[in-house]
Amino acid sequence: MKLAVVGGGSTYTPELVDGFARLRDTLPLTELALIDPAADRVELIGGLARRIFAKQGHPGTVTTHTELEAGVEGADAVLVQLRVGGQAIRNVDETFPLEFCCVGQETTGAGGFAKALRTVPVVLDIAERVRRIAPQAWIIDFTNPVGIVTRALLDAGHRAVGLCNVAIGFQRRAAAHLGVEPSRIKLDHVGLNHLTWERGFYLDGVDVLPKYLAESLDEIAHDIELPAELISRLGVVPSYYLRYFYAHDIVVKEQIDQVARGENRAKAVAAVEAELLAQYADPALDTKPEALSKRGGAFYSEAAVELLASLHGDLGDELVVNVRNDGTFPFLADEAVIEVPAVVDASGVRPAPLRSPVEPLYRGLIAHVSAYEELAIQAAVHGGVDRVRTALLAHPLVGQADLADKLADALVAKNRDFLPWA
Repeated sequence: MKLAVVGGGSTYTPELVDGFARLRDTLPLTELALIDPAADRVELIGGLARRIFAKQGHPGTVTTHTELEAGVEGADAVLVQLRVGGQAIRNVDETFPLEFCCVGQETTGAGGFAKALRTVPVVLDIAERVRRIAPQAWIIDFTNPVGIVTRALLDAGHRAVGLCNVAIGFQRRAAAHLGVEPSRIKLDHVGLNHLTWERGFYLDGVDVLPKYLAESLDEIAHDIELPAELISRLGVVPSYYLRYFYAHDIVVKEQIDQVARGENRAKAVAAVEAELLAQYADPALDTKPEALSKRGGAFYSEAAVELLASLHGDLGDELVVNVRNDGTFPFLADEAVIEVPAVVDASGVRPAPLRSPVEPLYRGLIAHVSAYEELAIQAAVHGGVDRVRTALLAHPLVGQADLADKLADALVAKNRDFLPWA
């Protein structure tokens, strides 16, 4: 199997490479093609990738490319992991909404919308070029905001599926607590990308969520930064992205205080990236460095291996992915993209039947955010300040006309270099 990685110069890539090396029996890669326009950086990452493969005895080859077409030719799958504008524009995404007392985050709210506007056209262009060169290839989207980007790809007729590491992270942590193999735990995971709830952890078919909550409530609350009392009352494990909804004003105050101290997540990630790149340049390094854990993306490689192996090997595994709704949530359009367990085989991905209907508390927020995402795609594909204002007006974290207009004007002004219609 040949896998091409668009954005192969990312500091994330050694996490992928480490997983491919460790799990080579599950995913028999013959070639890993790393593609990135930054020649020096992709060669740096490529060199480390070759050393990791050699260290762990992986027989596959690692190639590097600065041109997309050369890298994707003959690929069975193309994984897209890119950040249009880099960490500098991420810092903008995380700060400009705070001027209007709105959460500053790179995938949620106005900041996440700005990222979608920059990203969707670029990914659609890449997908069209992939379709011409490698029409048989699956496109695996790991580029945020995953739900929006995946729907844009599917709307354009591409063989695409979205992937996020949130679900596998919850599965792995629960398995570690219970002392069992992760494969024995199936999740009752419902929602949209970065807007999900774990309604059950099924160990060999038996829901152990009540036991897990009883034994680990404080630890879970710490990890997702929500009150233990709220989690206990809900009886589910919300994604940590729900904090931006359930504790919005608290988060905004924290973020404003952080910025006042000259701190925020974007700056922290930029510092980690600089540290990682310096380590990657060491010709003696042949393992994934510990500092990579600070970058985020835990279990990313395991999620990618599981998905690629099931698509390529026709395994029919049930994995949590971003996929067309197709009636799974009856309160959403079939064309909506949702994040749920799905059956994955060579023919594609199909949502597995829900274990129970989605409760009103979650159903309302899912429908609200899904409507925003539909409008966000229209703005990303067709452009226009009015479409930006409309999408922000539809977002539950904005929702006021005057605020939506001000955020839209600020968003467009700060992204003029990336928006040809602005």
